[in-house]
Amino acid sequence: MDFGVIFLANIESGKDAAFAESQGFTHAWFGDSQMVWADAFQCLALCATTTKTIKLGTNVTNPKSRIAPVTACNFATLNMLAPGRVIMGIGTGNTTRRTLGMPAAKLAELREHIETCRGLWDGKTIPYQEGERRRMIRFLNPESGFINLKNPIPVYIAGSGPKTLELAGEIGDGVILFGTVGDSLLKYTLSHVRRGAERAGKRLEDLYILVATAFHLTKPGESLADLQQAVGPLVTSECNIFALSVKDPFELPGDIRENLMAFKDAYRTPNAPIETRHLELYTGYCEEFKPEHAPLVTEKMIKETTLTGTADEIRERVRTMASLGVKQVTIAADRTGMDEFATHVIQGMR
Repeated sequence: MDFGVIFLANIESGKDAAFAESQGFTHAWFGDSQMVWADAFQCLALCATTTKTIKLGTNVTNPKSRIAPVTACNFATLNMLAPGRVIMGIGTGNTTRRTLGMPAAKLAELREHIETCRGLWDGKTIPYQEGERRRMIRFLNPESGFINLKNPIPVYIAGSGPKTLELAGEIGDGVILFGTVGDSLLKYTLSHVRRGAERAGKRLEDLYILVATAFHLTKPGESLADLQQAVGPLVTSECNIFALSVKDPFELPGDIRENLMAFKDAYRTPNAPIETRHLELYTGYCEEFKPEHAPLVTEKMIKETTLTGTADEIRERVRTMASLGVKQVTIAADRTGMDEFATHVIQGMR
């Protein structure tokens, strides 16, 4: 089992990634959401200069923030700084797009973006289209020391909804899952990933499965309110995405279906002006726990979507996740959280 940390991109990221590396974490990930955090690629470049072994990636970028040739160049440049340590994590851009008040990318756009990046990384001359104009493109100076195309850049696709999960299984080298800690939610997502993999002649075991979630080591006497403050923002985000990812709620696992669907309107204010309502809804996103979400974030949903519990409980849950096919657990944590996880989970499982 590999272990990663997902950071809110900031100028201290290089120091944080170096600390994660020293604590035994294998991966450092950065959200790519320009209206919320700092620029992910500048932070990743800082990390490349302060670390030696930890793998570096976006968790996640999307097809709408940059045109595909720019995305491909960003990763190929980072691959010069950290050869063989670079991973493109990409999804439809739920957070990035909704913080602009815009819809997420379509799956066809996600597929095309990935295909363009891979073609350029392979050194090919490939078709590229903007509107009605179609042209052939390639990196013009791949051997001049500007970019690194020699070390492969794997593509991990993030998904929550059935169709996105199946696309991830079909064309991804790996799959990024959010909050799929409990058995039923994890099995539900993996079943769709498997379906997509089989469509491409692959097995689920051929894919690198990563679960990103919140982590909290419980202490005696903590109340539900304490747990909500610790992990509630991520629980709300994860569950809201699941609720919005299905057209038919009955696609979701029966034992947590109603709990998940209760989050569907967690970030909606239908009576507010459409031009500005997202500004209030997404301020503090993934960082601040809002009182109106307290009735939704129950102990059950905390257990189902985060690694919250005693050290023994968390280690056992990670072992179960590994038995179901998960190859990496990534946590959102500051240095205190990283130290606790390294001491009580990583070292405890060796």
